[in-house]
Amino acid sequence: MSRIATHTRPDMTRRAWFVCWVLLALTLTACSDMFPTLDLSPSYQPPEYVVPASWHGESPFVEAKPSDAELRPDWWKLYDDPVLTTLIEQAMVANPDLEATAERFVQARDMMMKARSQYLPRLGLGFGASDNRASNNALFFPRDISQQASTVHLGGLASWEPDFWSALRNATRIETYRAEERAADYGVARLSLQAEIGTNYFLLRGYDAQIAIYTQSIDLYRRSLDIVKAQFAGAIASALDVARVESLLFTTETQLARVQGQRQVTEQAIAILVNMAPANFTIKPKSAEDLRVANFAIPRTIPSTLLERRPDIARMERQMAQASRAIGIARAAFFPNVTFRAGGGFEDVGFNLLSLANSFWSYGASVSLPVFQGGLRRAQLQQSWSAYRETEDRYRSTVLNAFREVENNLSLTGQLTLAANRQDAAVGATFKAQNLTTELYQGGLASSLELIYAQVATLTARIESVQIKAELLQSSVGLIRALGGGWNRNQLPTDEQIQPFGTFQYVNLNKPAPLKGIDVNADNNAIHNDLTKPVRLP
Repeated sequence: MSRIATHTRPDMTRRAWFVCWVLLALTLTACSDMFPTLDLSPSYQPPEYVVPASWHGESPFVEAKPSDAELRPDWWKLYDDPVLTTLIEQAMVANPDLEATAERFVQARDMMMKARSQYLPRLGLGFGASDNRASNNALFFPRDISQQASTVHLGGLASWEPDFWSALRNATRIETYRAEERAADYGVARLSLQAEIGTNYFLLRGYDAQIAIYTQSIDLYRRSLDIVKAQFAGAIASALDVARVESLLFTTETQLARVQGQRQVTEQAIAILVNMAPANFTIKPKSAEDLRVANFAIPRTIPSTLLERRPDIARMERQMAQASRAIGIARAAFFPNVTFRAGGGFEDVGFNLLSLANSFWSYGASVSLPVFQGGLRRAQLQQSWSAYRETEDRYRSTVLNAFREVENNLSLTGQLTLAANRQDAAVGATFKAQNLTTELYQGGLASSLELIYAQVATLTARIESVQIKAELLQSSVGLIRALGGGWNRNQLPTDEQIQPFGTFQYVNLNKPAPLKGIDVNADNNAIHNDLTKPVRLP
């Protein structure tokens, strides 16, 4: 039900009307923060988990000095690879998906301002004029009234809904938390982009090493084939020997072509990440000897700090904070709404608008209280509680997955390091066996089959060695990503920082000022539209 009170008076003095109008506007503006309010949201605190005191997995990369208590935000520079550094830095300023994530953060900040405007007074002015003429054949038209008249009006209107139950304020807080969630989204997107480039780059370098090894082996097999063919011509070797060497050569060439195709696909994936058309993007290959295992320290902090260093965990926590405020909004729906309105101005059938006799004003208030809505409000309240508990469950799941990723990468980097050392020893042993077998074959003490077995074993061991090293490098990137990549919760903006512009700001509205390192290319969004501009690689 509702109750409305309204009073009107056709005249008042000009000065009194103007003073009352100004005082009314100022009073409503001030009252938006003066009226007592009741926050119906439940008390919210992020959940605290009991976590292990240390990690179970072991890794050779976690020995760090006390001064290296945190990962560097520019962690990719630890690999001392100028090409990798250039690729990541290029992607940070040009990747379209990352830029789109930044724009979503800007939009979220503006959505907060839209929600905030709802609990502030609304003031408006209106002016209008019209010229009207009645029909000569109008029924019952008084003869002493002109058939043509002009009307002019000038007035203002003010309305305000006091936020007694904090429904509007909680809606604003929800949008504030959502903007902070978008900032965490940006952290997730940025870290994912960095890690994806690092993973693809080391995969590509692994292909480079394999290509170099296959190329060396093919040169060796071709020379061996020439020797065997000469021996066959001299009736020293059989046709079977020739066929065996040819089979080894052709098989190796097949493997080379396969790896070269995989390298091209990986290179094209990197091109997209750095905002380049694949046709205009190349990364100079490196030799097998250039594939080095990373030799630096990755700080392994205690597990409890992981909750502060993962942007995906921070994102889920902000979602839980939003769900808590939604409960307060659902509770406020059970209480009455109050609205105040006031208006005034001048109206005249001619153009003597400011005549005192033509002034008018009105004010009123309305109260509405829902009585019966068939369980709508109860359903909304119960749903909001369920949604809150759902976010709690998803938050805990995110935390568990974060711990799993850290443990997996700790164990993987440790085992791959051991495997890389053992495989290097295996490569040395196969080289030794190949050289001895070659000497025996040249002396007629070994068959061609034994020589081929030795050569295949050497090739396989070398390929396995570079594959393990490439996988180890990729796993180290995964470990850095699992540990947060140098991100921490301090990179999230505070509630007070979310506001993108001042209440009375009417200039420079194309974009807000950069916040916590998040900026957009509002002045020239087409700056990266040239997809053929080559990336300057060392």
